[in-house]
Amino acid sequence: MTQTHTQDYERSDGRRLRLTYAEPDGAVRGGLVVLHEMGGVTDAARFLVASLAAEGWLAVTPELGRFDADEDGVGQAGQTLLSATDTAFAWLVQRGVFGDQLGVVGFDLGGTAALVVAANRKLGAAVSVGGRGISSPASPALPALVNIAGTLTSPWLGLYGDNGDEASQAEVERLKEEAAKAKVATNVVRYPGASHRFDADPEAAAEAWQRVLAWFDAHLR
Repeated sequence: MTQTHTQDYERSDGRRLRLTYAEPDGAVRGGLVVLHEMGGVTDAARFLVASLAAEGWLAVTPELGRFDADEDGVGQAGQTLLSATDTAFAWLVQRGVFGDQLGVVGFDLGGTAALVVAANRKLGAAVSVGGRGISSPASPALPALVNIAGTLTSPWLGLYGDNGDEASQAEVERLKEEAAKAKVATNVVRYPGASHRFDADPEAAAEAWQRVLAWFDAHLR
C-alpha cells in the first residue's frame, strides 16, 4: 500500500492546516481532497488517501476539526470547512495540479461535506459516499443537502447504502431529483441493503469504488 505522510502546511496568507497525503508512484493524473468522517483523520481516511494515490491521484486529507458543530450559531464551522478545503486545494496547486484536474471526495459525514463543497466551488468533479443531513441539516453549520443540490457547480456523484430503510430511500431519491436540476452532470446511486459506510456488503463496496474511479476518470482531465 502507498505510504501516507503528514505535513503542517502554511499558506502565504498565514493560514495553517495539518494535511495527510499520499503520492502516486508514477505520473500524477490529478489531485483529490479527501474529506474524512467524524473523529478526524482515521485509519479509514488514510486508507482511502493511499488507495487513491495507488490509482494515480495525488490525494490529501485536511484535518477538519468539528465542522459538524457550530456553537456560535453564525456559520463559522461551515466556513471552516470551506477554508480547510481551499487550503488543501492550494497545496495541490502548488504541486502542479490545476483547474479541472482538482476534485473532492468524502465519506460518512465527509460525504455531506463533499456536496457542500461541490455547491460552493467549481471543481472538476466531486463524490459523496454516504452522508447524513439530506432532508434536515446534519448540524447548524451545514445546510440540508436537498436545499443546495440544485445549485451544484461541480459534477457530483452520490453513493448511498439504504439498509433497506424506506425513509432513507425516499430521502436519497429526493436528493437525486434536486441534484438533477443542477447545471452540471450529477448521478445518485442507491445500494439496497448496504450500510452508509458499505462495511456490510463487500460486493457493493467494490462496485461503489469502481464508480468513484470512473467518475473521476470521466471528469478530471
